Order: sequence, then structure tokens, then C-alpha cells
Amino acid sequence: MREESPVHSSRSGDWPLSRVLELKGGHRIAVVIPARNEQATVADVVQIIRTDLGDLADEVIVMDSLSTDDTAAAAAAAGARVFPVADVRPDLGVHAGKGEALWKSLFVTDADVLVFIDADLTEWGPHFVTGLIGPMLADPEVMLVRGFYDRVLNIGSSHSLEGGRVTELVARPWLALHRPALAEVIQPLAGEWAMRRSAFELLSVPMGYGVELATLLDVHDRFGAGAIVQVDLGRRAHRHQSLHDLSAMALELMAIADRRRSHGSDGGPTGSVSLRVPLPDRGWSVREISVGERPPHISVR
Repeated sequence: MREESPVHSSRSGDWPLSRVLELKGGHRIAVVIPARNEQATVADVVQIIRTDLGDLADEVIVMDSLSTDDTAAAAAAAGARVFPVADVRPDLGVHAGKGEALWKSLFVTDADVLVFIDADLTEWGPHFVTGLIGPMLADPEVMLVRGFYDRVLNIGSSHSLEGGRVTELVARPWLALHRPALAEVIQPLAGEWAMRRSAFELLSVPMGYGVELATLLDVHDRFGAGAIVQVDLGRRAHRHQSLHDLSAMALELMAIADRRRSHGSDGGPTGSVSLRVPLPDRGWSVREISVGERPPHISVR
């Protein structure tokens, strides 16, 4: 493990396309887009990557996570390679969730640098990709690059910069208490990040929203904070989620974080936790929140 040092910060403007292309060398780069019912936006995301980044991305891959709409068709028409998660290593089973889609992407590409971009972006640009790749290509000891940005929260017809409620109320306070070396990570749950394949395939991967926090903690455990860079990507717009959906996300994150605090980064069992959601009539709805993890890819490939 490299000597502990602060998480370094950078800006996307430090990594113009021309510079990143010069640094690419023999690296093979895949942009992976996990998507579930994102037919309205996924084609635009794919198109921007394919048309604005030249030869930087060797592959643009959409992992279709059990969509019930035309996400797969829209992505394919825009030029992405599309893989339904249910068709990738079906012998290993299939689960819903973002982490499941990212874990299974390791079976469909041999790229050594992976860039993960959400499918629902509406205010963004190709600098997201170059900003995430640049620090990794410039420094062979950087294993993980996380994006941060002003989160533009769409609420009806209005906009707010008060997005990231689970980040500010759960993730960052937990890091301040238990991982002070990561306390300056601005958005530990950011959906846009890049990672070396050699590092990602060593890690247990939560099947749901916990994948971002888990990879941050696990890379810190294995390589130290100096192997992590965060990059200012400007602005990012996303949809509003209900309070009950955010509560479910928070529960999963707490389970993932507490597991690593108690047992390290060796993963944990599949399973779920029951979350009781109060209803307006004073009754209850019970949601089963998956907190299971996939084993390190290197152990099953």
C-alpha cells in the first residue's frame, strides 16, 4: 500500500481531449453505461461519447439492467454495444441493481481502464469522460477517479442545487466519523467515475447503489487515499427521487459501510433487509432492500 496521503483534486479543464489522447498510449478504454428504463436519455449519452471523443473510447457499452422499455434498442441505434445483464454469465444468476450491471461488464470487455457514466444525464458533456480518464493515464499509481459537481435537482419545472441528500446526510458524515482520510471526498456517491480493471476485479461489488461507496472504501483499504483522485466536472442534472426511495438507498449504504467497518473489504452474503415504510393511512409497506454483494471478479472469471 502506498503511503497515506490526502485524496488529490483536479478539474476537468486540466484534461482536454488532446492531452488525454496523448496519454492514452496502449491503454484500452471502455465507457460503461448501466441503464434501467432510460430510453429517453440513453441514446443522447451514447451519441455524445461516440461523436465528441474521437478515438479515446475503444468501446461504448450499455449494460441493460432488466429494462421494460426500449432502452436497449435506443442505445443500440445510437451505436453502443448493448448487453442485457440476464444474458451475461446466466450461470451466475442475475439481480437487479447498478452494481450488478457494473460487475457483469467485466465479462464483456477486456479494457484495462473502465469509465462509468450514468444513463440519465441531461446536463453534462464529454469533459466528464476526459476528466475522469486523465488523472489515471497520467499517474500509474492512481486506481480510482471520482467525479464531483454541482448537482442540479429537477423538481417539476424548477431547478435546485440541493441534490445529494443521501450524500450529505449519510455518506459524508459516516466518512468523517470512520474514514477521516476520505472526509474531503466531496461526492462519495457520484455515479460518474473511472477505475483500473486490475483494481476493480479484486473487489467485492454490492449489487445495488452501494457500489460507489464500497469501491471508495475498498480502494482506500488496499491502496491508500493517495491512489484516489476527485475531479470537478462542473454541473450535472438528474431526476428527483422520493423520500422513501432515498431511505432505501441510505439503508443499503449503511449496511455496506458497516460491513466494511466490521469485517474489512472481503464482501458479505447475499440477502436483504426489510424496510418498513409508513403509509398515509398509518399502515405499513414493507420493502426488501438487497444488501448482497458479488464476489471479486478474479475469483469467478
